[in-house]
Amino acid sequence: MRNQKFKSEFYKQLNIAKAATNKKQYKTAFYHLENAHILGQNNLYRHTLSHYYMLIFGFKTKNSEEIIGQALRILAAILFTLIWVPRGNTGGTNISPVKIIPIRKELKKYFLN
Repeated sequence: MRNQKFKSEFYKQLNIAKAATNKKQYKTAFYHLENAHILGQNNLYRHTLSHYYMLIFGFKTKNSEEIIGQALRILAAILFTLIWVPRGNTGGTNISPVKIIPIRKELKKYFLN
């Protein structure tokens, strides 16, 4: 049940991000991509998918730092998700990929037992 809640909210956040990106609401879009990353980072597929959409975001916003950073993070997600992930990390290149960050207030309910 808990995994299904994570999965549903992950895809909800991803869809909000994609819609905002299409409307060129980039700040909103990236915030929701970060939320998706936080929710998906304990699942290999969803973690990698969140970085893939951040990569696409980088291309759409012509942000070379995000493009390069996300390409590297996709590889890291594939290699390390099953070993260790920094809980709460938002996944963007504006944050160290190994930094543990407190879970955002609006997402905490998904992390309660």
